Amino acid sequence: MALTMIVWAHALAALLFGGLALWTIRSQESGLPHRALVAALALTALWALAVAGIGGKAFVTTLVESARNLAWLATMLIIHRRNGNGRPPLALGTVYAVVALVVLASLAARVIAEIAGPQLRSQAEITIILLRLLTALAALVLLNALYAALRPRAGKRLIVLAIGGIWVADIILFGTAYLTDSWRIQPAAMRGAAMLAVAVTMAIGLQRKGEWSVQVSRTVAYQSLSLVAIGVYLLFLALATSAIAAVGGSYARALQTAFVLGSTVAILTLVSNSWLRAWTKVKLAKHLFQHRYDYRTEWMRFTDTIGGSASAPLEERIVKAVADLTSSPGGLLLVPDGPSLGAGASWNWDCDLPTGSGDAALAEYLRTSGRILDLDALRSGTDQSGDGAIVPQWMLDIEEAWVLVPLPHLGHLVGAILLTRPPAAQALDWEDLDLLKVTGRQVASYLAEARAQEALAEAQRFEEFNRRFAFILHDIKNLVSQLTLTARNAERHADKPEFRADMIATLQDSSERMNALLARLSQHHRGRIAAPRTIDIVPLVKQIATRRHAHHPVIVTGEPAAFAFADAASLDQMLSHLVQNAIDASPPHEPVTLAVASTGQEVTIDVIDTGCGMSAAFVRDRLFKPFVSSKSGGFGIGAFETRQLAAAMGASLDVTSREGAGTRFRIGLKTTDFTVPLVEQAA
Repeated sequence: MALTMIVWAHALAALLFGGLALWTIRSQESGLPHRALVAALALTALWALAVAGIGGKAFVTTLVESARNLAWLATMLIIHRRNGNGRPPLALGTVYAVVALVVLASLAARVIAEIAGPQLRSQAEITIILLRLLTALAALVLLNALYAALRPRAGKRLIVLAIGGIWVADIILFGTAYLTDSWRIQPAAMRGAAMLAVAVTMAIGLQRKGEWSVQVSRTVAYQSLSLVAIGVYLLFLALATSAIAAVGGSYARALQTAFVLGSTVAILTLVSNSWLRAWTKVKLAKHLFQHRYDYRTEWMRFTDTIGGSASAPLEERIVKAVADLTSSPGGLLLVPDGPSLGAGASWNWDCDLPTGSGDAALAEYLRTSGRILDLDALRSGTDQSGDGAIVPQWMLDIEEAWVLVPLPHLGHLVGAILLTRPPAAQALDWEDLDLLKVTGRQVASYLAEARAQEALAEAQRFEEFNRRFAFILHDIKNLVSQLTLTARNAERHADKPEFRADMIATLQDSSERMNALLARLSQHHRGRIAAPRTIDIVPLVKQIATRRHAHHPVIVTGEPAAFAFADAASLDQMLSHLVQNAIDASPPHEPVTLAVASTGQEVTIDVIDTGCGMSAAFVRDRLFKPFVSSKSGGFGIGAFETRQLAAAMGASLDVTSREGAGTRFRIGLKTTDFTVPLVEQAA
C-alpha cells in the first residue's frame, strides 16, 4: 500500500510540477526569477518522475535531486536579491554558496559510493544521508531569513512557503533514515504527499501572481499549528521508540513505555503553564501576522463584554473588556474624586490602594495629554518622557500595576483604568498604544453616557417630587381659600343656625381633605387609584354642590339617578377642581351648574359656568399644562390634575368655552364594565 502511494503521489507531483513549468514559461511572471524558477520546477518534475519510475535510491534519482536542490537554492537567492529589504549582505551569499557546496559534496559522496566496493558503500551511505539532512536544514534556515526579508506586500511569501514544504519533507525523510540507520517506506510516502501539497500551493501562488487575498483567521492558524505540533510530537515519539527498540534489547518495551509516559507528562505540564501559553501566543501573532491583534475578533469580544450580562455593573464590565484586550488578569477603574482620582470598580483586583499625593496633578496631566503611562518603563527608568514626576509613588509601589489608560471624553477625564501585568508581559509598542487609546475613548463615552443617564433619572425624580408638591400646594390653597371665606362670613352670620350648619359641614369637609393630603404624603401611600366600581353619580355630585353652596351658588340638574363605573375618590377630586375653577371664573351671584345626563352607554357630568371663558388657543395650548393659569395668582394645577385623573380612570374630558360667555367641562363615564389599568395618580 505504501509503495503504491509513493509511486502515484510522485507521479502526480511530476505531472503538476511539469505543468507549472510550462505555465511559468508562457506567463512571463514579473518579479520572480523566471529562468531559475522554470528550471527548478522542471527539475522537480523530473526528480518526482524518477522516484515514481526507478525509485528514490537510484543514482540517477540522486543526481536529479541534487540538481533540483541547487536550482531551488538559486531561485531563493535571486528572490532575496530582488525583493528583500535591500541587497543581502555578502555573508548571506556566502552561506548560500556553502549550502550549495554541501549539495555537491553529497553528490560526490554518492559517486564515490557507486565506484567503491560494497563495504565502503555502506559506510558512505550514512555520510550521504547526513549531508542531505544538513542541506535541508540549512536551506530551511535560509528560507526563514528570506521570508523575514520580504516586504509584507512583496507578493512572494506564498511561493516561499511552498518551497519550504520541499525542505521540510526532506528533513522528515532523511532525519528518519539517519536516526534508524535505514530507509523507511512510510516517510517516503509522506514525502510524496507533501510534494503534491507543495505543487498545489505553488500553483495558487503563481496564479495569484504571488498576491494571496485569502486571509486565514488566527483561530484557524492556531488550531492548524496545534495540529502540526501534535503531529510532530507523534512523529518524534515514533522515531524515539524505534531508536529505543533498536538499542534497548530485552528492556525495550519498558523503556518505550517510560519514555512515552514521561514525555507526555512533560508536554502536558508545559501546555498547562499560563505564562508559556501567553508567550507562545504573543510570538506567533508577532511573527505570523502583519498585526498582532485580530481587530475584528477583539472588537466583537469587547462589545459582547460591555453589553453582556447585567449581573455585573457596567463599570466592572468596562474594566474587564479593556483588560481582555491585553490579556491582563485584572484591572481597577479610577474615577474623579474632586480634583484627584479615587478607586472605583475593579475586576480581579486585590491590591490595597493607599492614598498619596500627586493624584490631582496626575488627573490634570491625563486630561490634558491623554498619554498612556507604561509603569514598568517608569520603574526601570527607561522612559524619557518625564512622566515619572506625575505618577504618584503608591501606584509605582504596586508591583502588579502595568499600564495606566486614561479615559478622556469631550475635554474631560471621566476616569482611568489601571491594568495588571499579563502573564507574558512585553514592552508596549505602537500597536498596543493605539489599541488602548481608541478603547479608552470608547469606554469613556460609555461611562459618560451612563452618568448622564443617572443625572437625568435623578432630575426626573426631583421633577416628580416638585410636581406632586405643586398638586398638594394647590389643594392647600383651595382649603385656605375655603376656610378664609368661612371665617369672613362668620363675622356677619355666626348667629344664624343655617350658617352654623354650613360652617360645620365646611370644616368637616376641610378636615377630611387635609387628612387625605396627609395620607398622600405618607411614605406608605402608593399613589394609585382604586379599581372602578359601579357608583351612583347623583349623590356624589349633590355632596360637592352642598359643600360649595355656602360660598357660591351651585345647582344640580338632570337625571335623578345615574350609575357608572368610576373611582369615587378620584371623581370627587376631579369635580372639586372643576367646580372651584368655575366658581373662580364666575361673577359672585351667577350660579355654577352641575348637569348629570345618561345616554345608556355613558353618563356625562357637565360643569357649567357663565364666567369670563377662555379662547380656543388657550384651551388648545395652555389649559392642561401645569403652572399655567388664566387667573391671577393661580397655580395652573387643577385642570392638569383633572385630566390625568380622568385618563387614569378611563374617563373622557371635553372642554367647550368662549370668551365672555362661559365654559363647559364634560366628564364622560362608562356605564358598562371595562378594564382600567391601575396607574399612578398625578398627585
